Amino acid sequence: MTVPRISPSFPSRLPNVGTTVFTVMSALAAEHQAINLGQGFPDFPCDRKLISSVNDAMLADRNQYPPMIGIAELRYGISEKIKSLYGHYYDPESEITITAGGTQGILTTILACVSPSDEVIIIEPAFDSYQPSIEMAGGKTIAVSLEVRRDANGQVASYEIPWDALAAAINSKTRLLMINSPHNPTGMVWQKADLEHLAQLVKNTSTLILSDEVYEHMVYDGAAHHSVASHPELATRSFLISSFGKTYHVTGWKVGYVAAPLALTKEFRKVHQFNVFTINTPMQYGLASYLADASHYLNLPAFYQAKRDFFRAGLEKTLFKLLPTPGTYFQCADYSALNITQAKLNEADFCKWLTTEVGVAAIPVSAFYDHPTESGVIRFCFAKQEQTLATALQRLQSL
Repeated sequence: MTVPRISPSFPSRLPNVGTTVFTVMSALAAEHQAINLGQGFPDFPCDRKLISSVNDAMLADRNQYPPMIGIAELRYGISEKIKSLYGHYYDPESEITITAGGTQGILTTILACVSPSDEVIIIEPAFDSYQPSIEMAGGKTIAVSLEVRRDANGQVASYEIPWDALAAAINSKTRLLMINSPHNPTGMVWQKADLEHLAQLVKNTSTLILSDEVYEHMVYDGAAHHSVASHPELATRSFLISSFGKTYHVTGWKVGYVAAPLALTKEFRKVHQFNVFTINTPMQYGLASYLADASHYLNLPAFYQAKRDFFRAGLEKTLFKLLPTPGTYFQCADYSALNITQAKLNEADFCKWLTTEVGVAAIPVSAFYDHPTESGVIRFCFAKQEQTLATALQRLQSL
């Protein structure tokens, strides 16, 4: 007698979520040997001094569990950096926690403060982990779209904060409002006046702020990054999230941090201890040693601005319409004016064609919306060696 095989099944926690567009496009780029300007990671090495610092920690037997909240040396270094740059003091013992990258910091923040039926406002286009994290907490995502400004030819010229829509979205059910500056994918940067406007919107509410600032050291043309930490009123209700991976060219290390007032950090750490508990020990020591020298992150804007300007200069020789890039290491471009039939394709299909036929991978901005919103804009990553960018530009200039 043959016993029927029963396959276990269970309801999906994320029934509408598939493989991320970054994974799909990176796999397609590898398959077709295309230059990957899609996923946001550098193709150049980090400083060897940082590697040596981690190696020294390993050899010094810093290989066992560190404190759940992160090693003191790193937390104190972060506290000093934030105070120096933004003028706000976070107690390294009770208000700073080391995380497994920015993404874990985002998820843990949401799990810590969002309950079923709570509403969470996100501003689209938004990083793809935001909404699934909200759903896992049982919250309801309220998506507000950036305002798209177009030029006389109908091409996208810029994105702007939708203040009226944000004001209308905030109500008694709003638990959390998520902001991201510098903004992925558009490169938009919040200004000091924007933080003041936000503070006025939430002033008489119980709304908390999650501020994703992983690109904080990539603001260009002499401008400053305006952190929620720099605004006293916002700092009292905000979780500030940042990442060493972006700053030190080590995205694969997945080490970041969350800074928040005492009451918020207490709740954050309750979840954190059962989420990942703690973070890679020798890398924490290596980062703490390297963070003591501020020259790297202080010189990072000039480093990436040179790459941005090189890439933009090359794209200006094409019919791509370049959007402003005051921050991040991403360049958005409208492709609708290209003199090719593929310019009529939607963003996802255009990116697939660009990868398989032209040999350059990009990311459709439509993928950063809950319901795909087509604007004819794609995102390139310029965190690459100059030769990588030059080869990609040569291919793009053939269009």
